[in-house]
Amino acid sequence: MTTDPPPGLTRFNTSSDSAARAALREVCASTAWGSELLAHRPYTTADTLFAASDTATAGLTAGDLAEAMAGHPPIGRPEPGDPTSAREQRGMAGASDALKAELLELNLAYQERFGHVFLICATGRTGEQMRDAVRIRIGNTPEQERAVVRTELGKINRIRLTRLVHAGE
Repeated sequence: MTTDPPPGLTRFNTSSDSAARAALREVCASTAWGSELLAHRPYTTADTLFAASDTATAGLTAGDLAEAMAGHPPIGRPEPGDPTSAREQRGMAGASDALKAELLELNLAYQERFGHVFLICATGRTGEQMRDAVRIRIGNTPEQERAVVRTELGKINRIRLTRLVHAGE
């Protein structure tokens, strides 16, 4: 018994390169990551797309990673009018002013230490969990933190790709 691919995956596979690139840019701001995924179309299943994403994420250079992170707003400050960042940071919606202020302070300290936004897969996490994560991760070495960031980016990319391939169901 054959199963048809999800409609979003079919749409992605048959889109023009420019339309597919734009869709991928909504998932991850890294040009290298998007180019890698485009190069392997068509995908027979969502899992093959996810595997390609994981491989592309693992292969990102420091510059590519910086480009990807630049597409993410700081935790607690989703981009106005951006439903993706608002949805992903939903755990901050009910946060107290004190927690928001603490997270802002921690974000700034993190950015000063590492030179980039604190990246975490915020989906399903509370404000307190995100605060605790930044507290812990600020003590990482730059090498340790790059590895954590790469893992978190991979999780975010999978969540966003899942939404892409299942759009229209």
